[in-house]
Amino acid sequence: MKQMTFQLPEIDREETKKRVEAALEKYRFYLLTVPEEQLPKVTATYSLVPPAHTNAFYSSTEIAVIDKVDFERERDEYMEWIRRGVNRLSPRERELIIKRYLSNEEMYDYELYNDMGMSERKYYRIKSRAFYKLAFALKIEVYKKEESEVISP
Repeated sequence: MKQMTFQLPEIDREETKKRVEAALEKYRFYLLTVPEEQLPKVTATYSLVPPAHTNAFYSSTEIAVIDKVDFERERDEYMEWIRRGVNRLSPRERELIIKRYLSNEEMYDYELYNDMGMSERKYYRIKSRAFYKLAFALKIEVYKKEESEVISP
């Protein structure tokens, strides 16, 4: 009898780590205020376009408000997505990720492993495991591409 084999694709650890760090960095940026270009204009503008009751034309204030609401909705959905992923980690991994990447105060790795009372080696092991769990929870992991077979002419 032949036994069926199942081979999992290999994960590209560096690219996966980069994606997780980028996602966490984006979360930190979303904690900041709304960009200035999304604020409505205060200066008067004049136009010869008659008022339309078909919702085809919007004023700059209406456009700014719509953009702001869309941005806030996108930001809230993104932040909730990250929160759900982080909440799936173990308590120790969650503490590490929150303190290192999701709080307003930026901490360095050496400060954090001293603060958490663990060795540098253990800290990096937990951090690495947390990154991969988070990558799978958020579905942002990166797989290595298989080397394609060389076809000779």
